[in-house]
Amino acid sequence: MSDLKVYNSYSRQKEVFTPLTPGHVGMYVCGPTVSGESHLGHARPYITFDVVFRYLQHLGYKVRYVRNITDAGHFEEEGREAVDKIATKAVLEKLEPMELVQKYTNLFHWAMEQFNTLRPSIEPTATGHIVEQVEMIKKLIAEGYAYETNGSVYFDVKKYAASYDYGKLSGRVIDDLLETTRELEGQDEKRDTADFALWKNASPEHIMRWQSPWGVGYPGWHIECSAMATKYLGAQFDIHGGGMDLLFPHHESEIAQSTICNHSAPVRYWIHNNMITINGKKMGKSYNNVIKLTELFSGNHPVLEKAYHPMTIRFFILQTHYRSTLDFSNEALQAAEKGLKRLWDAYEKLQAMSYTSEAGTRQLSGQKSEVDAELEAKCSKLITELPEFMNDDFSTAKVLANMFELVPVINSMKDNIIPVSALSKETFELLQSQMRLYVEGIFGLQSVTEADNEKLKGVMDLLIDIRKEAKSRKDFVTSDKIRNQLAGLGILLKDEKGGGMSWAIE
Repeated sequence: MSDLKVYNSYSRQKEVFTPLTPGHVGMYVCGPTVSGESHLGHARPYITFDVVFRYLQHLGYKVRYVRNITDAGHFEEEGREAVDKIATKAVLEKLEPMELVQKYTNLFHWAMEQFNTLRPSIEPTATGHIVEQVEMIKKLIAEGYAYETNGSVYFDVKKYAASYDYGKLSGRVIDDLLETTRELEGQDEKRDTADFALWKNASPEHIMRWQSPWGVGYPGWHIECSAMATKYLGAQFDIHGGGMDLLFPHHESEIAQSTICNHSAPVRYWIHNNMITINGKKMGKSYNNVIKLTELFSGNHPVLEKAYHPMTIRFFILQTHYRSTLDFSNEALQAAEKGLKRLWDAYEKLQAMSYTSEAGTRQLSGQKSEVDAELEAKCSKLITELPEFMNDDFSTAKVLANMFELVPVINSMKDNIIPVSALSKETFELLQSQMRLYVEGIFGLQSVTEADNEKLKGVMDLLIDIRKEAKSRKDFVTSDKIRNQLAGLGILLKDEKGGGMSWAIE
């Protein structure tokens, strides 16, 4: 089998993947900023890197997958006003910042479960690593690449660029950055407009604030990921992933900070997924086309004609190579819905077939069982290409194309148009095992029915909790209403001894 090759955004070419430690992979993926509900833009990176995670494990690597939660700061200086998203949203929603963070972290986790993504090995939070961030900033000051002004600390980009290749990852030129950076809040504190904040001085009304050697404040966005990646994956690790929108300033800044602090380039392979568009337009508030994941699953958004199942979204994303632009439209999603059903139906038929029993039946009836050499060669080629495509920079689109070429063969076998014994036993069993491996194991697809059953279980658990709370408050009107309305839908709730409840569908 060919070696795994990945496209490295840093070198702009495909490279053979060789981990730092044989048999082990360290992978860091930038997680969500939990100041609001996860949207369609979050679906692509986390499904993409879920498949990368699954495939690396399939290859036998022990993977430490770190995906952070940004629950502090994340003020931005590139092209927007400096703003702390979480503190601002907490005021709007009349919640404590950590209450807001927990609410949207829970929603993010719920959405990832709907997509059947595996949980990361470690999921650190920015607020849980303030100490590490402060220590890293102290090192940057000691090395002479950061400076303090009025209680805020900035990274000296011009000094770094004089000795290091700043801008290589994103393709930005330092002279252009110095000329084109907008005048924003706090720019007068900087030595150069391209410098970025490591720590911001907190004004008296600022909610999220921590003590530091430079006064009360909060961390910059970029330092959070550098500190957490270093703590859990070391000074240098194998893969750093994220959306292409993070190339600059976030990932470029991470490289600069970590290189100075740890005296080595932090990442071997930078992997970035491309952007999502909706009906050909970039997703954005100005276009009124930002679709939250809950809206996508419910169909409750003006640009959606109907609700789309999480598995349809997952399948749709995998139909396109992760480095290509992906355009969402109702037509494309409905085509994906049909495609997923066709693939899954054939997959289930294949898993239910038995080579031995079919061949035995043919022998008893006096029919001759001969391998069809042409069909055998065709199926063998389609099957053996699956790992070759995945080893070519995780080409899920090509894998799916091959599987769809196998679908008519499977259907013809099921309908007895082609006998199962037209393939050799070895090839038939390889077809079964490889389809199972890729459809469920690596691509993480599930039966829509199975996933719906899991959703029903979640809804029932929620209703039982609400009914228990109602009964504890002696609110028997609500308690009885839940039980009676469920009974009307054919779902029986049964009160157990000790206060428990069970349910069953009539």
